[in-house]
Amino acid sequence: MASVLRYRKLCITEPMLRSYESSETPKDEKQAIETLKVDKKQEKSQTIEKLKNKKKTWGCVNSCCWFIGCMCTTWWLLLFLYHCCPVSLVGFKGPEPPGVRLKNEGLSALHPVVLVPGMVTVGLELWEGRPCSRGLFRKRLWGGSFTGILNRPLCWLEHLSLDNETGLDPPGIRVRPVPGLVAADYFAPGYFVWAVLIENLATIGYEGKNMYMATYDWRLSFQNTEIRDQSLSRLKANIELMYVTNGNKKVVVVPHSMGVTYFLHFLKWVEAPPPMGGGGGPGWCAKHIKSIMNIGPAFLGIPKAVSAMFSAEAREVAFIRAMDPGFLDSEILGLKTMEHMMRVTRTWDSLISLLPKGGDPIWGDLDSAPEDGHECHFETKSYFQSNSRENNNSRNKDSTGPRIQLKHRTKYGRIISFGKTASEQHSSKLHKVAPMELMQVISNATCGEIWTEYGKINRKNIQKLADNKAYTAETFIHLLRYVAPKTMQRAEAHFSHGIATDLDDPKYAHYKYWSNPLETKLPDAPEMEIYTLYGVGIPTERSYVYKLSPSDKCNSIPFRIDSSAEGGCLRGGIYFVDGDESVPVISAGFMCAKGWRGKTRFNPSGSATYIREYRHKPPGFLEGRGLESGHHVDIMGNAALIEDVLRVAAGASGEDIGGDRIYSDILKMSDRVNIEL
Repeated sequence: MASVLRYRKLCITEPMLRSYESSETPKDEKQAIETLKVDKKQEKSQTIEKLKNKKKTWGCVNSCCWFIGCMCTTWWLLLFLYHCCPVSLVGFKGPEPPGVRLKNEGLSALHPVVLVPGMVTVGLELWEGRPCSRGLFRKRLWGGSFTGILNRPLCWLEHLSLDNETGLDPPGIRVRPVPGLVAADYFAPGYFVWAVLIENLATIGYEGKNMYMATYDWRLSFQNTEIRDQSLSRLKANIELMYVTNGNKKVVVVPHSMGVTYFLHFLKWVEAPPPMGGGGGPGWCAKHIKSIMNIGPAFLGIPKAVSAMFSAEAREVAFIRAMDPGFLDSEILGLKTMEHMMRVTRTWDSLISLLPKGGDPIWGDLDSAPEDGHECHFETKSYFQSNSRENNNSRNKDSTGPRIQLKHRTKYGRIISFGKTASEQHSSKLHKVAPMELMQVISNATCGEIWTEYGKINRKNIQKLADNKAYTAETFIHLLRYVAPKTMQRAEAHFSHGIATDLDDPKYAHYKYWSNPLETKLPDAPEMEIYTLYGVGIPTERSYVYKLSPSDKCNSIPFRIDSSAEGGCLRGGIYFVDGDESVPVISAGFMCAKGWRGKTRFNPSGSATYIREYRHKPPGFLEGRGLESGHHVDIMGNAALIEDVLRVAAGASGEDIGGDRIYSDILKMSDRVNIEL
């Protein structure tokens, strides 16, 4: 304080006095200046000493920022090198693209091609919004650079949400799918989805007149995409246009992921009479469609949708929680990340379409499942049996790589178990779940500002849901109806998850059954070919071990994946099986392996089906996402898959490209599924 006063005297008071006094400096002033200098030196040395002695603190936020910064820097550096290095540079020149090689062989465009993207891969842009969205008109809210998230995250979430009651636009908000090929060629800068396939198709002669991207708002139920945007009508009109303008050549349809079930819905809609259907009439599909090449198909749903609906989690979220249990649940700055995520995603009816279909006969009961006997080897991701069948030859029964020998058979049918013990012990020791018992957990109390529907269930009843219980695919649907009644009531008006007993029952003419291959018939099109193209050899989520959340705050999410549960095929609270990291083999392959193979009640005209599996090979150094990847999205750049699509588009049949190619145990799994065909 003394130093401050002296400094004030020197800098303010003295200059004023000098105008009246002589220029001579008094002796005491000189002493004051010297004292001030000494004081400043002492303060500086003390500050330096404090900084040296102070221990460096490194909190969670610092760690997260450092990690994100490193990831972003590495990503942009690699992207810069990829775009700036000459293609002729030694060591950077990749293999010849399939399109170039096939063009040199004389292959050229023949059949028009329709691309149907899956969930989250179509860009969404703003057409009308709240005041907080000013300046974002026709800017992408989903896909692209995602800059809107950083500036106004809550506003962004508000505009991505749909109306809780209708499943359509909230008042004053209009978000629409981006049209054209640019809607889904890249999900984000440098991260391709359809771009590589589009480029290879263009190499053999495809362009806008014979290639069409069927974009739609992937948040909506399939029928609502027609009600709000007429997306199904646009798809029908474009197929008819390309058929006529390309010499009456049938189209080849290439759906991906959820786009597979979206197009399955279209197959029924287009022939159904209006106003529910498109009025194309019987024979429309036989006239206009040559082949349907389903990539990474989620025909029978995915377990990931189970954890997403139940606790807004997946493997990645469980991993983050294991690293820092409090980060995602922090209320600092009002984050409440998981609650916000659940509030938004539970307004997307399309997520309900991805819940497992077929119940216990497909996904297993408390004691058995089609994947029984599956062995894991996480270290090399080569844990699957390398049985293969090419051109109907006998299957090689040798296996590759060491595999974990399990002492106890994994009970995959328990899609949710509360505690590792409940996931392993005999079903006779488990508390049986009755629908009437679940009805008792709902109360009329509400609380909290964030809508998760868990605010209507008191903690005592939450405990009842978890005590020594395990849920199968069938009983989990009952569980969801009671913990998310509003969501399920709205969504189940558009989707069904069972198995039809009598497909001639008039009730199956309703659109809610059209996207479930077990509750609908394929069109009468005996010459139409159906392919399932998917990756194998990657650990894929199959079932979950849960625990109660330590938080007892009203409206918080009361359940979470138990990331401490380990053993055998169980890693971080998740049981894994063979698949493409998103879709298990049983969901991707069963319909073409058994459900539609030959003439069945689901395929009365006997349309030919083919299984083409692609064994995953992790990319090497500087190989990007790899030319032999079996990953759910990266497979879109798989050279073998692209070659198959190009050959079929150029006129080849399933037999011409080699028929079935199987590496997994899909045939063995399908034999264990006992349903009427």
